[in-house]
Amino acid sequence: MKFDIVVIGGGLVGASLAAALKDSDLKIAVIESREPPPQPQDESWDSRIYAISPGSVDFLRDHSIWQRIETSRLTPVYDMAVFGDDNNSHVHFSAYEVGVAELACIVENRQLQSAVWEVLQSQKDHVDIICPAKCTAINWHESHVSIQLEDGRMLETALVVGADGVNSWVREQAGIEVSHHPYQQTGLVANYITELPHRNIAHQWFRRDGVLALLPLPGNRISMVWSTSDDHAAQLRDLSGDTLCKRVADASSHALGELQLITPPAGFPLNFVHVQHLIRPRLVLVGDAAHGIHPLAGQGMNLGLRDVRKLTEILNQRGLQSDVGDFMLLRRYECARKEDILAMEVITDGLQKLFINPDPTLARIRNLGLAITNQLPLIKNQLMQHALN
Repeated sequence: MKFDIVVIGGGLVGASLAAALKDSDLKIAVIESREPPPQPQDESWDSRIYAISPGSVDFLRDHSIWQRIETSRLTPVYDMAVFGDDNNSHVHFSAYEVGVAELACIVENRQLQSAVWEVLQSQKDHVDIICPAKCTAINWHESHVSIQLEDGRMLETALVVGADGVNSWVREQAGIEVSHHPYQQTGLVANYITELPHRNIAHQWFRRDGVLALLPLPGNRISMVWSTSDDHAAQLRDLSGDTLCKRVADASSHALGELQLITPPAGFPLNFVHVQHLIRPRLVLVGDAAHGIHPLAGQGMNLGLRDVRKLTEILNQRGLQSDVGDFMLLRRYECARKEDILAMEVITDGLQKLFINPDPTLARIRNLGLAITNQLPLIKNQLMQHALN
């Protein structure tokens, strides 16, 4: 089985890359270890959500993915209010101020997963979907890469795309070094019905016990992401539904009134992952296999989709270069993505360390920084422009 590109990992990033290359002349395979995500069959809400930037929405729309999500499950974000831990300092971001329709659009994980895979499965004449399947060995050669599957099948390809997540098996097999440290924090997620309308505003509080975000969902619903210490997250998860609602309402200064829990809380560990190299001969890393950042900026998925956008552009504009695994071609991708990834790593890691530090002097400095930023439109606009990409 010979291919031009084999994408290992069929999550949102890997699947969207294969879908985006539909108009190329490349023979592509996607290997995914889990069954394809099922179509949502009920009206329940997924507690894992993404804030998709306008640039990412445009990319997904260009490749017929965004249109497959029911508009009733999408929520535009028009404003964002960020508060410090002194109950006074804040910064306000507005789509109107920068002349855009929205700052982001909130979508559930399973809705987006389903849409991407629906597009992928409609392209079976262009993409071979090998699923469920597990890779057991990978061997690098000068002219190609050979991949052994658990069922005995052997694949040969010019380029491997590692899209298999933060604990990437592909990255490990390639011997790419990783700087990694756990934040000793858990991202606790849950959905609520609110007493007061959210008015399409995303709220975020930099608290001394972590970062609490309340993101708008359709109707009077919100999604909570509370990045807090592992111990505190465990305590919150053990609370009764009513007690948890009261705790979240108190922590958010009752900005949305009383809360009613509609999805049980779930948690995932938070880690910082810096990958030394995004490429090796005949290998490129995308998405969480290429970086792992704190969710306080809500940019993890957008960062991965920007990887896909740039790689798609480079492969589609390679000209007379017939070998998609050519090292110099892949170097263009690494050079183009390094600055964006590093900037997001530095910002999110630095903010996490700054706001988790109990030193009272630092507390005054960080809250003053929020207040000053709110008074400087130029700085606010620069921050927003990067997040809109």
